[in-house]
Amino acid sequence: MDLQKQTAPPPAAELRASDADRDRVADILREALAEGRLTADEHAERVEGALAARTVGELEAFIRDLPAAHAPRPASPYTAPNRPTAGAIPVDPDDNVVAVFASAVRKGRWRAGRRIHAYAIFGSVEIDLAEALFEYQQVVIKAFSVFGSVEVRVPENVSLRGTGGGVLGNFEVAPLDAADPQAPVVFVDGWAVLGNVEARAKRGKVVADILDRVHRKADRSLRRHPGH
Repeated sequence: MDLQKQTAPPPAAELRASDADRDRVADILREALAEGRLTADEHAERVEGALAARTVGELEAFIRDLPAAHAPRPASPYTAPNRPTAGAIPVDPDDNVVAVFASAVRKGRWRAGRRIHAYAIFGSVEIDLAEALFEYQQVVIKAFSVFGSVEVRVPENVSLRGTGGGVLGNFEVAPLDAADPQAPVVFVDGWAVLGNVEARAKRGKVVADILDRVHRKADRSLRRHPGH
């Protein structure tokens, strides 16, 4: 009995908070500011506390009195395929991103091809698709890391899938399903040998829309109360 108590998982509130947990709380706080539920000072204070929080329970304390924290999260009715459609992706890459004892970056407003190869050998590669132009619905990223790192970031309104592994390294892809079946699907495949390959969503257009509403609300408030 004592052994069972010692090996039992900790309560959810005591679990270590992840970056995704902090992002969710930050989104709720921004929305509350836009709706007028929080003042600017309250928002700033809570965001600062959320960034410093170490556990899920500490994070939840900053949104416990906000309605959005208690709303059920709608499940996506669409599930993206685990593999691209046969024949949809060419054998040869549209783009090679190579870092050998160096770093290479693709980010900003750039056109993503159907196949991208990323090689990090004693170096780092960053592929940021948050603002990329998707000309195709299916995009494959072949990522190979040897004593290096490959980081892939995608918008939060696309689907993300991954297949790969690590040899004394880390291969981690956080699956994501878009609500729209027509949204792009990014497949990250590859290997990490004494290195790291990581792919996950990045706060993108949805959060930008929220921030735009915050700015508009702040501008209206300044116009109504000049000098305050």
